[in-house]
Amino acid sequence: MTQKEQKQLGDTLWDIANDLRGVMNADDFRDYMLSFLFLRYLSFNYEEAAKKELGKDYPKSPSQEVKPDFIVPPPLEIWYKNYEEDIEEFETQMRKKVHYVIKPKHLWSNITELARTQKPELLETLDEGFRFIENYSFESTFRGLFSEINLNSEKLGKTPIERNNKLCKIITKIAEGIADFSTDTDTLGDAYEYLIGKFAAGSGKKAGEFYTPQQISTILSEIVILDSHNPTTGPKKKLDKVLDFACGSGSLLLNVRTLIKENGGTIGKIFGQEKNITTYNLARMNMLLHGMKDTEFEIFHGDTLPNQWDMLNEMNPSKKIEFDAIVANPPFSLRWEPNDTLADDFRYKGYGLAPKSAADLAFLLHGFHFLKQNGTMAIILPHGVLFRGGVEERIRTKLLKDKNIDTVIGLPSNLFYSTGIPVCILILKKCKREGDVLFINASEHFAKGKRQNTLREGENGEPNDIQKIVETYKYRTNLDRYSRKVSMEEIEKNGYNLNISRYVNTSTDEEIINLKEVNKKLIDIEKKAKDARDKHNGFLRELGLEEI
Repeated sequence: MTQKEQKQLGDTLWDIANDLRGVMNADDFRDYMLSFLFLRYLSFNYEEAAKKELGKDYPKSPSQEVKPDFIVPPPLEIWYKNYEEDIEEFETQMRKKVHYVIKPKHLWSNITELARTQKPELLETLDEGFRFIENYSFESTFRGLFSEINLNSEKLGKTPIERNNKLCKIITKIAEGIADFSTDTDTLGDAYEYLIGKFAAGSGKKAGEFYTPQQISTILSEIVILDSHNPTTGPKKKLDKVLDFACGSGSLLLNVRTLIKENGGTIGKIFGQEKNITTYNLARMNMLLHGMKDTEFEIFHGDTLPNQWDMLNEMNPSKKIEFDAIVANPPFSLRWEPNDTLADDFRYKGYGLAPKSAADLAFLLHGFHFLKQNGTMAIILPHGVLFRGGVEERIRTKLLKDKNIDTVIGLPSNLFYSTGIPVCILILKKCKREGDVLFINASEHFAKGKRQNTLREGENGEPNDIQKIVETYKYRTNLDRYSRKVSMEEIEKNGYNLNISRYVNTSTDEEIINLKEVNKKLIDIEKKAKDARDKHNGFLRELGLEEI
């Protein structure tokens, strides 16, 4: 499917969302719609695998003639009735091949038929299907996946009948809208990502909990896939492990995966951590919808700051897990509760604890601890981390003295759904060679929008704003009023303050005015005006008119 067709599918789904916007709260509706889209993907994938597994025994599709009360059964349901004694063996094989099982009555094709014919058992069947997928699939991949979808909630209706009727309306509308589109993995995955972005745009500050704008995501991803020692050589051939410890819906991780593959490289496994249960489920669905096997990713539900993930709590240095690339867009200036126990935590020891009022550098130190010696970390943070004093200054100073801060990138304001403030990207390494820090001030390079600014596409052969940032990082270029390599001596003189405008000033110098030159021009202008006035008065005298 072309990009144009993928966008058409995304727009169609968004139109459906807007048509049904009054049915329930927008955030709740987002979760229902994305879950239904995911069920369609699972069903299509499962039925295609079943066709291969059963071969000629797979029944032909029944007549698709639409009748008001007649439900067209899925072919697999017919096979189940004809081969009851083989069902157990078949499902065992399916668990091995696709790592999950869906009973025929729980398939999207049957659910949509129940909705179309407005059968009263739709609600119960759908709820039963969700729980079956969660509890009887491969290991923990699907466990709790639909936990936030409560089909018995009064948000759907006060009575079971009302809830059933509302589900019939929603599912029928979605099924009709996407019936003519391809159901391949890339298409549905991209449509899912597109919808997440659309819902984020309408969520205001809440969007920061689950979505990083695609343009910003691309900058981070393009940078971390480059060779850490010498970015000019281009992307690495393989990233073994990639981490996002505040992964939201997983878009940043997927972007890294896409870019490394587009550049001919491979990726081992991606790891994400997310505190919000709803967003955690969105991330897992996002991975699966993009065709990832459950062995290719691991998303953990838990709080990053107290480090609730056992995998990251290994005390033995030889068993410590480390990552080739780390990307993150943690919540800005989050209030947290540092304590004496955390003061001795291996992530923060030697640096200090970020203040209660802003956990920004606590997030940074968490990720940095798990970065490989030859890895690259890119993290989005508010500008305050660059210049705030106290313990943040001490943390910043140690990172600078240890040559761990490689690049500071300033972005324009109002690029994010969740905040209008300008933010920065910090690039950190443990293998840094240069004794300087590269500053990129991209704050004035953007296209202004009504609600949100964007980075510009290139015109007349000029690089676009994303390319300019990445290329400047890659070649560590000094560009007037845009980027500059700054020595540690100069940074030290500035008290280890990394405020970008101290090093790359985007303001233009005032034009120096030559007063002698200006005075001469004014005298010439005055003389010409007098000559013109005298000539004009001559004409007025000839006509007997009053002079001026």
